[in-house]
Amino acid sequence: MNLSLTFTRIFFLFLSVIFMTIFMVTTTEHPTLFEGFLGIVLGVLFASLLYLFDFVFRRFHLRSFNIVIIGLFIGYLMGSALALILDALIGITTVALPYESEITEILKISLFLFGTYLGTIMTIRFSDEIYMSIPFIKFTPVMQKKKDLIVDSSVLYDPRVIDLCSSGLIDNHLVIPRFVLKDIYTLLETGDEDAKERAKKALEALKKMEELHYLALRYNDTDFPQIAEQTGKLIRLARLMEGNILTSDMSQIHTSADGVRIINLHSLANALKPLMQAGEHIQIKIQRLGKEAKQGIGYLEDGTMVVVNGGGGYIGETIDALVLSVKHTTSGRIIFCNAADHEA
Repeated sequence: MNLSLTFTRIFFLFLSVIFMTIFMVTTTEHPTLFEGFLGIVLGVLFASLLYLFDFVFRRFHLRSFNIVIIGLFIGYLMGSALALILDALIGITTVALPYESEITEILKISLFLFGTYLGTIMTIRFSDEIYMSIPFIKFTPVMQKKKDLIVDSSVLYDPRVIDLCSSGLIDNHLVIPRFVLKDIYTLLETGDEDAKERAKKALEALKKMEELHYLALRYNDTDFPQIAEQTGKLIRLARLMEGNILTSDMSQIHTSADGVRIINLHSLANALKPLMQAGEHIQIKIQRLGKEAKQGIGYLEDGTMVVVNGGGGYIGETIDALVLSVKHTTSGRIIFCNAADHEA
């Protein structure tokens, strides 16, 4: 993609120089080298202006661009309709106005600008309610499109997101809603000391994510002012974009909500934890007593709980244990074992 962008920029630089040079040379009867040189300079300046616009709009989503184009088209139709209505009203009235032509032109321009502005703003504001389709025709995609991941604020508070972004698994699919950033900045300004520290770390994490150019992080400006909670906004946005939600909130551990899949970093981390097999021997330090008689509780380095039958008498000691089974829970895995010298 970078090669294509470079070629396109060079191509438009070439076109700008050629067209500007031809224009400057053909405007005079006796062109000189100065006109040719001026045309080259103007072409380079115009190409630089194009590159500036490219830099300014590089983080805009294609959907936002399309919405603006549709809004301008609808606004143009609305402005033209208002101008036609004014012409019709003037045509059927017999009242003569002083400076009629000037007043009429001013009114037409004002109504046209008003209609264009109103149509564009209304289209942008209520873009989530616009559904465009071709009746009686259904298009089936040839390949299943990988869905975007819409990030909530809890992910930015979790330092593990940097490692996840560096893995390359979510390149070109990470979307940051603007209302999430707004919540973080609000927390930075009005929260207590702990909240402000969390907000600072979240913004630092976001800056590191922006520096990962291959990640292709995108921002989305869509907001839902009528929805107060961030979770509700995320679900609405995910349904609108046909994407999934990436979270690190333990209360969002369930896998779906209103048809939207919620991917939790904790669940992902648990899925990547080393899996013990039944019959495998492990070394475990018994740290406390379990709920059942003679049970001991220990923990692996990654925090996985190990329940050892017959380990209650070895508090503070490291013993050999035989894995019986592994139980998966919403908070992680629990490994059940027998002490090596314990009979089940």
